[in-house]
Amino acid sequence: MNAGVTYRRIAATALVLAGLAFLALGAGRYPLPFRDVVAALWHHGDEAAAGGPAQAIVWGLRLPRVLIAMLTGAALAAAGAAYQHLFRNPLVAPDTLGVSSGAALGAIIAILLGAGSVGVALAAFAGGIVAVAAVLAIASRLSAHDPLVTLILTGIVIASLLGAGLSLLKYVADPYNELPTITFWLMGSLASASGRQLALLAPLVAVGLATLFTLAWRIDLLALPDDQSRSLGLPATRLRLVVIGAATLVTAASVAVGGIIGWVGLVVPHMARLVVGPSFPRLLPQAAVLGAAFVLIVDTAARSVAPIEIPPGILTAIVGTPVFIALLARARNVF
Repeated sequence: MNAGVTYRRIAATALVLAGLAFLALGAGRYPLPFRDVVAALWHHGDEAAAGGPAQAIVWGLRLPRVLIAMLTGAALAAAGAAYQHLFRNPLVAPDTLGVSSGAALGAIIAILLGAGSVGVALAAFAGGIVAVAAVLAIASRLSAHDPLVTLILTGIVIASLLGAGLSLLKYVADPYNELPTITFWLMGSLASASGRQLALLAPLVAVGLATLFTLAWRIDLLALPDDQSRSLGLPATRLRLVVIGAATLVTAASVAVGGIIGWVGLVVPHMARLVVGPSFPRLLPQAAVLGAAFVLIVDTAARSVAPIEIPPGILTAIVGTPVFIALLARARNVF
């Protein structure tokens, strides 16, 4: 595909994302008309000129949530694209190496200890990082013909073990106070989005995505067999560790803030390949923008379509399943 056409498509998707973000600022159980959203954004700090309540809603509630939704979607989709390219497997997702299970276990331990929202987020982030570090340490001690397959299988085993620990903690949790909190966190939610959470999420996602974008052309070569990569002078093992680290960083940060929101890292990279093809330097920005739009749409629907807010993790599964089946039927040879 021509590079000019590819980048025009990415730019068009980014413009659509900007429009969706603006619409999301006005959507919700208390809808705001177009002029009130514009006034609130334009007259920040001047409540009289901005209409008072509209400014509080836009700047205090919806803008942090919209930005967190976009960052979460971009992070999960970019991580999914990186993992799928790294492992040469279209069924790999950001939680393949156990990051989501580790983050969930860390968050639940913090909830049982009575930590606040920031403490839960930090514990979830630490749990995700520790889980992937354990997977890498165990896989490196195993001698196998295919290290990538060994890494995936180790991740599946560790995720299963962490899932058992998760079930045990849910079993012993207080069914009236702690268990509902644990259940709602596991379904994913951006309802508690705030400026503090945005300040926690943004720098971590920025560092991880910047690393992936900087190394994008090298990551593209990882799809080649290892002997060909080595013949090109590519330090494949070291590069894989860097990619895993960056993808794990953004995934753990996203799960720490929004809980487990599945399907984004699995489905969105396939959608991006249909638009720009499999070349990773082009795939990565398209996946990030599409992921941001996907989670933004899902989260806006979650807080708008029903009297009570629907956890976005439920909606991503409802939407992601048929979309993924359709993508598999349409694009057998895209990867």
